[in-house]
Amino acid sequence: MKVTLSVIKADIGGFPGHSSMHPALMEIARQELGKQKGKLLIDFKVLHCGDDLELIMTHTKGVDNKLIHKLAWDVFVKGTAEAKKLKLYGAGQDLLKDTFSGNVKGMGPGVAEMEFEERKSEPVMIFMADKTEPGAWNYALYKMFADPFSTAGLVIDPNMHDGFTFEVHDLFEHKKVLLKCPEEIYDLLAFIGQPARYVVKHVFRNSDKMIAASTSTQRLSLLAGRYVGKDDPVMIVRAQSGLPAVGEVLEPFSFPYTVAGWMRGSHHGPFMPVGFDQATPSRFDGPPRVICAGFQLSGGVLEGPCDMLKDVSFDRARKMANEIADYLRRHGPFEPHRLSADEMEYTTLPGVIKKLEKRFRKI
Repeated sequence: MKVTLSVIKADIGGFPGHSSMHPALMEIARQELGKQKGKLLIDFKVLHCGDDLELIMTHTKGVDNKLIHKLAWDVFVKGTAEAKKLKLYGAGQDLLKDTFSGNVKGMGPGVAEMEFEERKSEPVMIFMADKTEPGAWNYALYKMFADPFSTAGLVIDPNMHDGFTFEVHDLFEHKKVLLKCPEEIYDLLAFIGQPARYVVKHVFRNSDKMIAASTSTQRLSLLAGRYVGKDDPVMIVRAQSGLPAVGEVLEPFSFPYTVAGWMRGSHHGPFMPVGFDQATPSRFDGPPRVICAGFQLSGGVLEGPCDMLKDVSFDRARKMANEIADYLRRHGPFEPHRLSADEMEYTTLPGVIKKLEKRFRKI
């Protein structure tokens, strides 16, 4: 039996501000998904990262299924109604359209999905982020699936020795390219080192084309044509048995690398790995957070979650992230803390510039 794992998220209202998720919205999601357990769904979990509601669902309908996406959309709509009653901030901000059109892609919510036959043992890591963009996964995926200094299995596991293929999407031109590693590592880095534009969507094992990772690639500003909040992506990574071990999947987050987002989606900041209870960004609406829910899949049942990044071994990364945050915040409105001009195009800054453009004179 093929199982589909769908992770669909949306920001439907923060509590308070952009910090966390109101318990009432979580309960609505549990109730609505619970009605479909044993029907549309095999199993589900409801989590949150910051102010983003995360729906984790297993089923047999395949990816991009209209019924599954409609279910998620209806949860978000019902949650938005409650968020408006509670006067939560940004209620429904990720729902860019009024009516469902068959697929939540292009409508605001973020989606990561994959369909596969369960192996003898099927560990799955689900990463969720807040206050950053889809390209935030680029560095981590490279370290997991292409860097032998991070993933020892690339060297010592014969089942991984053929490497992995990265499917990279150009978010501006709506094109994709497949790059086979290790042969095309330099080509891969030429693109994914520009995470605002080029994003890793899928990773496949070269030896048998088995899917290993899937991410959400929706950019709200490009969909809406204006700044409506950061994208706060999700990612699914399968582990073990010819794929990176769980520890190799988590290792990239021992370094709080820099990502775009943070306050008003307009600043660079450290990507701080935290436990579920610390996914409540409040300092300058940040810094950006990442959590990881670990599951064992068994017949589509989600055994878990385990709070993978709560481990004390990530304490040093958290300390480093706070030090980096201090350093960057001292820059105030200056680059490189504030994003460069091309990345600020879809924030609220152009409105300030437009107000003053008539006052400029030729030199």
